[in-house]
Amino acid sequence: MSHLKQRPVRILGVPMDLGASRRGTDLGPSALRVAKVGAALRELGYEVQREQDIPVPAMETRHSFGAAEARFQAEILQVCRDLADCVETALVDGTTPLVFGGDHSIAMGTVAGVARHFRAQQKEIGLVWFDAHGDMNTPKISPSGNIHGMPLAHLLGLEGTDEELATVGGAAGMVRADNVALVGIRDLDRAEAKVVRESGIHTWTMRDIDEKGMPRVVREVLEVVNDDTAGFHLSFDVDGLDPEVVAGVGTPVPGGVHFREAHLMLENMADTGLMTSMEVVELNPLLDKRNRGAHNMRHLICSAFGQSIL
Repeated sequence: MSHLKQRPVRILGVPMDLGASRRGTDLGPSALRVAKVGAALRELGYEVQREQDIPVPAMETRHSFGAAEARFQAEILQVCRDLADCVETALVDGTTPLVFGGDHSIAMGTVAGVARHFRAQQKEIGLVWFDAHGDMNTPKISPSGNIHGMPLAHLLGLEGTDEELATVGGAAGMVRADNVALVGIRDLDRAEAKVVRESGIHTWTMRDIDEKGMPRVVREVLEVVNDDTAGFHLSFDVDGLDPEVVAGVGTPVPGGVHFREAHLMLENMADTGLMTSMEVVELNPLLDKRNRGAHNMRHLICSAFGQSIL
């Protein structure tokens, strides 16, 4: 954890909801700022630099949504390319990128930037994908055409993905399946489930968490993402949590990870000192209760950055 604290934190806001059906995740960065995440990290002893936003076009300014199987592909592609550059620059500058989303399609940019930085050093990264959903649809099998249901498939460079989205970082397959941990899943499309099973990634469903308990699950996850890697990126979709913890999500699924379980998971991840970067996505304050979800996420983000009880 001391290694993590030696680096300043650079917060990047990506106010995007182009990848989803329900509007409002573009307000996620503002909700987290109102919850004073930056101030809380400073209280932990971090240097938090001036925050930065990635420009995102509004849905209302677009003439069309593009191809039905991958809605707003061109706009999302440009945002992810810009985000990848900013994340890579943050790492080159010796900071820890903390990305506030936005819908989960932004992860194609975040992860691409992290992976590209370490591949320049001939190193691979691990990826913790915390989510109620698999995000492993492709344009050919997606029932909605919403790209926020596809980012992990594109980061793996799977067959049937969009070539441009799959190469945001310059090459397809920015993460190795062996080093990917999909945690908390409980709602997959039928065709998507087949893709997940055949992809080679490691999965922990809510049944696994219930049967094994979070302490064992997080040990197994950390073994996967830290196996011959430079560290791991944490892609944290708030709908992986139970709706009682964060109600403001566009696609809520009952039976998720509880508040204390999430703290334990993040505390154990912080203990390794190997988290390279983090993003928080799919927070929709329009569907929340007095910004309670963002305030709960402030506490969880602090756990990921090493806050402890004693």
